[in-house]
Amino acid sequence: MPFGYNGKILHVNLSKRVWEVKEPGDAFYRMYGGGSAFGLYYILKEMPAHVDAFSPENILTLSLSPTTGAPVSGQSRMMANAKSPLTDAIGDSQCGGYFPAEMKFAGYDAIIVRGRAAQPVYLYIRDGQVELRDASHLWGKTTYVVEEMLKQELGDKNIEVAQCGIAGEKLVRFAAIINMASRANGRTGLGAVMGSKNLKAVVVRGTKGGKAIQWADPKALIALTKMGPQIMPDNPDMVSLAKYGTAGVISYQNTIGSLPTYNYDSGDFHGWEKISGEALYDTMLKGAAEGRQNTAGRDSCYSCSVRCKRVVESEWKNNAISPHYGGAEYETLSTFGSYCGVDDLAAVSLASQMCNEYGVDTISAGATLAFAMNCYEQEILHYEQTGGIQLRYGNADAMIQTLKDTLTRATPLGDLLAEGSARAAQKIGDGAPDLVVAVKKQELPAHMPQAKRSLGLIYAVNPFGADHQSSEHDPMYEEGNTSDLYMERLQQLGLYEPQPQRSLTAEKVRFALKTQLFYSGLDTFGLCQFVFGPAWTLYGPREAVALIQAATGWNYSLYEFMQAGERRLNMLRAFNAREGIDRKDDTLPKKLYKELRGGATDGVKLDAQEIEQAKDLYYAMNGWDVTTGIPTRAKLQELGIEWVADLIGV
Repeated sequence: MPFGYNGKILHVNLSKRVWEVKEPGDAFYRMYGGGSAFGLYYILKEMPAHVDAFSPENILTLSLSPTTGAPVSGQSRMMANAKSPLTDAIGDSQCGGYFPAEMKFAGYDAIIVRGRAAQPVYLYIRDGQVELRDASHLWGKTTYVVEEMLKQELGDKNIEVAQCGIAGEKLVRFAAIINMASRANGRTGLGAVMGSKNLKAVVVRGTKGGKAIQWADPKALIALTKMGPQIMPDNPDMVSLAKYGTAGVISYQNTIGSLPTYNYDSGDFHGWEKISGEALYDTMLKGAAEGRQNTAGRDSCYSCSVRCKRVVESEWKNNAISPHYGGAEYETLSTFGSYCGVDDLAAVSLASQMCNEYGVDTISAGATLAFAMNCYEQEILHYEQTGGIQLRYGNADAMIQTLKDTLTRATPLGDLLAEGSARAAQKIGDGAPDLVVAVKKQELPAHMPQAKRSLGLIYAVNPFGADHQSSEHDPMYEEGNTSDLYMERLQQLGLYEPQPQRSLTAEKVRFALKTQLFYSGLDTFGLCQFVFGPAWTLYGPREAVALIQAATGWNYSLYEFMQAGERRLNMLRAFNAREGIDRKDDTLPKKLYKELRGGATDGVKLDAQEIEQAKDLYYAMNGWDVTTGIPTRAKLQELGIEWVADLIGV
């Protein structure tokens, strides 16, 4: 068994109520590393093509890495994979918190879930011992209530729980997997996959803590741990992240015209100050009234010194906003705020809480509501169809009510929107599809390709739909960025020539691909992108490799790290190819090709020919077939996964 791993993967068949433990060996761990690559290995090998995402044949994987549970900032990440009910492509999503480390301490590097239970169950793992327990009494309960019930039932306040939530039970297509009632595997609807399997929760407990794992070089790990707090004060972005969380970038995004407003019709929101990180810090952070936000209002993941997670406490129209559900991140403030034209911070925070209570992705939830508001404003959706709700931009009451109906599929409109904006638009018709802002049916996050051109390319080609955490953003590699720290880190990836603003040159395409491979490496090795780079974060590429070396004892290199990321990316694309998803699906929504209104990006739009040329370059740089965007046999052979070529027939 290699250092840093348990050497054990748990396979659970819910239909048969059986499980077994497999020990795949050192070569498997060195080849695939962990995270999404682990998940894709089993999904590609063992799941038939073209199964419905809600079929028992869909395989759900929860995977860790050799660094998970190390006493270092930014390592407590768990990757979830399955076929996505939202996109019908590969589903891929990451979470933080304490669940990943606790799962590692409980004895397993990954959990592979097959089948469907006859009635609701939860999987309980304690120090390697496994049970499937009845969860009928938990069905229909909100996330925090479920956590408290399980702690009482199991007599252990230190358990960690990952659950599907009521939205997952209801098969809301953008349902999330929630842990700590505030952390989420948010994107691609994998909470709904859990719900379809009648798997209410996975509960983990490792009573030995970090002592359960053997690290190759504990002293090197401690040195990395100590380095973080020492270097953080010299990085202004990390200081801001610690103080304001991701909400701190609201002002910057609005300044550059990249704060999506009115369902992506503008990049400028007149009410941005009211929903900013500064406003959140001053008025809603837990302890704000006592002037002690620095301790009470910030939370962290296991062993992380950054503490970027917000914890808020307030109310909106007699609805309590509880610290049990954390606080809104940048994406949430944008999707329920500027997307919907709502500048009421308390209402947006309540929407964030509801998403965590019921278990949905805040990006898809808020963006789908913004789409519905756009339809109402355009008189495509009418008063009678909304159940008497005036679903206009800026109407916070309408937003909250419609969200509640969507989370529970309680009304015809809620049931429609629970399908996500792309499917809803097809059912609505009458011009609604032109108002959808999604790629592969996944709603766009709150970073605008009109201002960040290479991000548009990555949105289009990303295997699991539009995603803002799959590559570095353009401003880090554009003229005017004077940070020596950021440039030094990008130079480690071979990036030396910052490009003009809002450009999509060949070098920008190379930047997009290089950083995508690095981010893919982070999602293979379970490392937080807010801590490990590659540009503005606490550590950088060199430290990421040093952490893997210290955990495993491998003579590991940055080249090998990048190749691991490339292997994961190719496996993700191969899954899609097997499902018939290829270049024809790497498209951007029509709205991005229309001129924006107001702010720094007034009149700006994407150019379709430029995007197509960038895709040609991107596929060629990857060594893929330029016509189809599918990985070639030569590329898969180069990565040591020729078996994938056999599966997809190339």
